[in-house]
Amino acid sequence: MASQSSDPNAATASLPAAVYRILEARHHDPFQVLGKHREGNQDVVRAFLPYCREVRIEENGKSLSRLGDTDLFEWRGTAGSVPDHYQLAWTDRDDIEWVAYDPYCFAPQLGDLDLHWFGEGRHLHAYRFLGAHLCEVDGIAGTRFAVWAPGAERVSVVGDWNHWDGRRHPMRSRGGSGVWELFIPGVSAHEFYKFEIRNRERGTIHLKTDPYAQTYELRPGTAAITCKAGSYRWQDQDWMTARASRSWLHAPLSIYELHLGSWQRDAQNQFLNYRQLAERLVSYVSELGFTHIELLPATEHPFDGSWGYQTTGYFAPTSRFGSPDDFRYLVDYCHRHGIGVILDWAPGHFPKDSFALANFDGTPLYEHEDPRRGEHRDWGTLIFNYGRNEVRNFLLSSAIYWLEEMHIDGLRVDAVASMLYLDYSREPGDWIPNVYGGRENLEAITFLRHLNQVTHAEQPGSMIIAEESTSWPQVTRPVDGGGLGFSMKWNMGWMHDSLQYMSHEPVHRKYHHHQLTFGLLYAFNENFVLPFSHDEVVHGKGSMLDKMPGDSWQRFANLRLLYTYMFTYPGKKLLFMGSEFGQYSEWNYDAALPWHLLEDARHAGLRQLLKDLNHLYRQQPALHRFDFQAEGFRWIDCHDGEHSLLSYCRQGSGSTAVVVLNFTPVPRQRHRLGVPAAGSYELKLNSDAGFYSGSDFPVQSHYHSEAIAWMGQAQSIVLDLPPLAGLILLQS
Repeated sequence: MASQSSDPNAATASLPAAVYRILEARHHDPFQVLGKHREGNQDVVRAFLPYCREVRIEENGKSLSRLGDTDLFEWRGTAGSVPDHYQLAWTDRDDIEWVAYDPYCFAPQLGDLDLHWFGEGRHLHAYRFLGAHLCEVDGIAGTRFAVWAPGAERVSVVGDWNHWDGRRHPMRSRGGSGVWELFIPGVSAHEFYKFEIRNRERGTIHLKTDPYAQTYELRPGTAAITCKAGSYRWQDQDWMTARASRSWLHAPLSIYELHLGSWQRDAQNQFLNYRQLAERLVSYVSELGFTHIELLPATEHPFDGSWGYQTTGYFAPTSRFGSPDDFRYLVDYCHRHGIGVILDWAPGHFPKDSFALANFDGTPLYEHEDPRRGEHRDWGTLIFNYGRNEVRNFLLSSAIYWLEEMHIDGLRVDAVASMLYLDYSREPGDWIPNVYGGRENLEAITFLRHLNQVTHAEQPGSMIIAEESTSWPQVTRPVDGGGLGFSMKWNMGWMHDSLQYMSHEPVHRKYHHHQLTFGLLYAFNENFVLPFSHDEVVHGKGSMLDKMPGDSWQRFANLRLLYTYMFTYPGKKLLFMGSEFGQYSEWNYDAALPWHLLEDARHAGLRQLLKDLNHLYRQQPALHRFDFQAEGFRWIDCHDGEHSLLSYCRQGSGSTAVVVLNFTPVPRQRHRLGVPAAGSYELKLNSDAGFYSGSDFPVQSHYHSEAIAWMGQAQSIVLDLPPLAGLILLQS
């Protein structure tokens, strides 16, 4: 660069093109111009400081001169007279004085290996180098920022400390990686920030929040917030150690699904904090006997009405309920009291909000360019480009983050079917076949298989559960055997058949008996979870109680019967909040559950039944040991559609349970039932019992088998069956 002229205008006119690119906020590598440089036997220090009146080097008091009428300042002096890391002191136009280390006197901070692995899509912890990280460089405290934006001409960090001016802190490009980085000294925790991105081709400016941020400001604000890592002291070591060796295949798994914003609220209808929720939740679910809670997406999202499914912060617990450490406390508290935590996770789509992932660097970066592959028509959202290494890495790192850093025990992967099929919810001609002409999304399949392999290997004992609504084969079978590798899958077929059957008036149920029996033809093809989820109590579908026919007594009796059927049927269990006590209305995400209903004996009785079912399910190996294996189930009588009766036995680890279900309001007296072995049978649960608000139809508590062959069994018992009720007997 030429020596400075005494004529300011001449000086400006003679500035090199690289300097003009700084002034125009277009330079891809501001370190070429800014910071300290050696030119011959001189050191040259340059700084670009808009709104600055005067500036000096703090260590030697030397003033920098303004170049022409620009906001670029320069000092020249003897080589070695300025330290490698120096501070600039300046006064702004408001006469406020500032002192800070120059960000442009620091070397690149990101390692080449991290960038290489990220580019290959196999960096398991990309969140550790991308995003904002408080750190020290050569003993100087600050924050290292990094973001992936390969389509950018220039990327800047903007925040309160630089008046959100994209000219002030342009970042360094790391070449072909598409990653930009900058260490800014003095930026500490709790600072709001975004990235300002100038597109290379069109010159458009995009103000974006950090995709890798671990906390954001409260909506409707959208800025990311710097935060200190590793400050929380976990106390769940015993749980985490046990998790690594836990066999969830054969263990009881009963999940209470909930939305944190509407489970309970305070007296002013405001959200509770994660810490408040922890103590209330654990007390409640522990009493009811659930083994796990499942949180509707607690990841950051802008719109309450999306329930979290339109995620914008894939590494951040939503700030609606507190800080990341508050969320950690919730998980920690659950673990210390024996409750596992599953998080609903949505890698199938993301919203179009301009501040987030959509068109991130002025190009379709995270999504496909062609809307026939890149847009969900039904949801008004965008689809991830699973064929791009860096996008797969983003999602893989997110999954690892929740399992490893947040101690989440499992992820429920939302809308897997929408990921698997290119023609999902599309009209003919509105989708693009794969390279073989098929409808399968090969890139998504590859991603899901890799996700399951990596998470199970890296976090033993963790669960990845698929919400997959089609008949895709081997969803829960190992990848090396051709499967997708999920731990479990929601049994949507069983759920639909069961609810449809129960919706019929009892007098008509004999014509639909197959809806109860058909599911056993495929019950052991996958590792199934039996879900009565949030999806079944919204959008005009009615509450669980609303789905039941008949008068008030019959509706409650039907629901108690359905839950008895659910907890004795092969598969793990999931129930959405409010369904345990039979709320009348559909779920409302904008208000707390109607807890006052528990003052009514019918609702309290239903909840008591759920409690007893949970405890019986957990205590008796027959009801959970072989949920995924045919040896754990045997029909006694599946053919009595005429009387709408169903009976079967569950077996496991030397324990045998006999289940009899009467789906009509007609008591069946002196009903002979085949049993699997000679001996005594004890009644353990009767859903019609008076303390559940049932009719309390008289039923014996003990039965002794007779050597009378019946229903293909060598032994049988005689019992009375209450109306609309289920009985569970244990062989003693």
